[in-house]
Amino acid sequence: MENISISAEGFKDGTTIPDVYTCKGKDISPSLSWKGIPAQTKSIALIMEDADAPGGTFIHWTLYNVPPQTQKLPEGMPHDKILADGSIQGMTDFGRKGYGGPCPPPGKPHRYYFKIYALDLKIDLAPGASKKQLENAMAGHILAKGEILGMYKR
Repeated sequence: MENISISAEGFKDGTTIPDVYTCKGKDISPSLSWKGIPAQTKSIALIMEDADAPGGTFIHWTLYNVPPQTQKLPEGMPHDKILADGSIQGMTDFGRKGYGGPCPPPGKPHRYYFKIYALDLKIDLAPGASKKQLENAMAGHILAKGEILGMYKR
């Protein structure tokens, strides 16, 4: 499997996510960019999750059917269920569509993974799909993947 190189404006892999992208700030999505999408890619998917949430992995964002030529998501993505480019937003564990920033309970830093996937198909799911539904739809169709880790504590 090929690797996708993903980066974020505002923080480097393994460093602290700035407050502006969290519940302490504006709670807007960071700008993400990537390289290494295979030519045969039909769509791109993104999953953001907190690996250290008290109740298990907590889903902060799912986005799928991002056009394969896309190389960047701007800061402050809208919460629309279907975006202008046809991308579809899934349901977060906050119970809403679109990005939900880090908001861990006070204490130790939490690890937030932004995972990107190049897929050989467009996902046949309605807006608001869960991470599990998205992962099931992606199974066997991942051409390449990458991730970036951000840390955050309150």
